[in-house]
Parts: sequence; structure tokens; C-alpha cells
Amino acid sequence: MDQTRVVAAASPAGEPSRADSQGLTAQQTQEVRARVRLMIELTARAGAYRKGLLTAAAQLSPEEAAIISGLERHGLQVQQLHDVLCGGHVLVDDPALYEEWRFTKVSHPRISSHHRDIDKKKYPDIGMRGVVVREKLHGRTAQGTWVQLEKTPAAFGQRKLPSMNDIRHLMDYVVYRLTRSNVGPWGLSRLTERRPMYLSPALAIPASLSPPVAESLASALHRIEMDDDVTSASEDLAARFPPPDRADPAGELGYALSGRAGRGLFGSSEVWVTETPSQIAASLLGQRPQPPSARAGGERDERSRSAPGAGQP
Repeated sequence: MDQTRVVAAASPAGEPSRADSQGLTAQQTQEVRARVRLMIELTARAGAYRKGLLTAAAQLSPEEAAIISGLERHGLQVQQLHDVLCGGHVLVDDPALYEEWRFTKVSHPRISSHHRDIDKKKYPDIGMRGVVVREKLHGRTAQGTWVQLEKTPAAFGQRKLPSMNDIRHLMDYVVYRLTRSNVGPWGLSRLTERRPMYLSPALAIPASLSPPVAESLASALHRIEMDDDVTSASEDLAARFPPPDRADPAGELGYALSGRAGRGLFGSSEVWVTETPSQIAASLLGQRPQPPSARAGGERDERSRSAPGAGQP
């Protein structure tokens, strides 16, 4: 396999249609297969997988390819694929993935204990089986979507008596309790629900402040604005053009303008630039240039004195 050609040509596949959720096309699936195989070969140098992964990757289904492509689209790095395939718990701050990964032919509702704060009747957990993901499980979070690969599928609540898969799933849970690691299809991962992997985190999520912290922040911003009134302009202009009087100056910190505009948290802070003084620049700035009229008159006098016969009777 030409690894250089695969890395250069096989860019992350496009987003599948959310209306039918059928997975990727045959060409896109083939590109993801080649890319995943290369990523597996690279990540296997840092940590071993269970046997059979490369053989399974050659049979990657369009739905499995769509899941891996979706993770890549949200920033999955090569080294992170190892934890994903070994059962790492992944959080993606994109709720659209929940519907995107609900495939018509292969997805089925699942019962799990993950993220119990979510209304499971409105957003049930979704399972899917595949040769690479074995048992993919995903659901909604308050801000997006979570996904985790499991070694053994479980069907609790769908049958009266537990099946062999349910018993194997319980054995995997015992391994999790002993090792504090998720049991994935191709190994163990320390990235559990309590310590997950974050992709595309929404850093601009508003968070409420406690009253003492909010009061201290508002006082500091008021003090900065008062200092700016004196330092940013002359005293008479500052009196003529006062800044807007806001009851809570911290309210504007959560707003962002288009592009790189915006005041920001430290936009009004005083900034000093210190540099080593240049002797050449200091000498040039220290010179006192003559007015143009005086300089022209001096040049004429110099020419007249140097002319032949100057000063003879």
C-alpha cells in the first residue's frame, strides 16, 4: 500500500446526509478504510492491539466509516484512535452527531448507565454492531454527543433471561472495576466517563458565577474603566466623552464580534513595550533640523564663497 498517496489523497470524507443516515458512499468508505489501516499501523507502535484488527479494518462497513470520519472531522488525532478502538469514552460538543450516527439499517436502541442526567425517553442510547467497532454505543449529552466502543454487546431489558453476551458483558464490567479501564473491542483504555476524551469542546459555554466572585469581577472592571478614562485620552476629552454607564460591566465579556473584533477580557489593560535604546536612533532624534529657508540660504552663501574670483576687487 502506498502510504504517502493515502495520506495525501484520502482527506476526511464529507458529512453524510442526515435524512437517510445510510453511511458513506463506496468510494468514501474505501478512502476511510485505507486511512484507518494506516492509522492503526502507526498507533500500534505506541500500544498493542488485540489480534485481528487489521483484518477487520479491511472489512470496515460504510456506517463504521461514517463514525470514524465524523470523529476525524471534529479533531480526532492519529494517536487518539488507539483509545477510541480500545473503548475510550469520547465527548463531542456537537448534538448533530446523535442523529447522524442513527443508521436506518443497523442501529438499534440500547440500555446503558451512561449520562443518566439525559432524558432517555427523548434521547435513547443507540447501539450498532460492526467488524471493527464490535458494539458501538452513543447517546446525547447536555452539550453534544458521546460515543464508546464495547467489546461485548449487551441486551439487558430485552429478554427475560440473560444471554451469553450479557454474561460476557458482566465479566467486562468486573474487569473495569478491577482495572479502572474501559474494555473496548481491541484493548483497554483509561479514558472512562469520569475522565473522557474531549473533541471540539465548546469553550464558550456560559457559566454562572457565585455572588462574591461576580461582585469582585464587576468592581475590577469598573476600576479598569475609570483608569482608562484618564490614561487613554486627555483629561478634558475624557470629561466630554464619558464611557457608557453599565450596571454590570461583566455582562459584555460573554459576547463575541465577527472576525477578530471585540474588546475581550484584557482589551483595555495597559500595555508597556520596553526595548533597548538604540544609540543611532537617539543621535538622529537628538539633531535639531534647520528650517528649509535657512538651509537654502546657507547653501547659496557657500556656493558664492567657493566661486572663482569671489572676494576680489
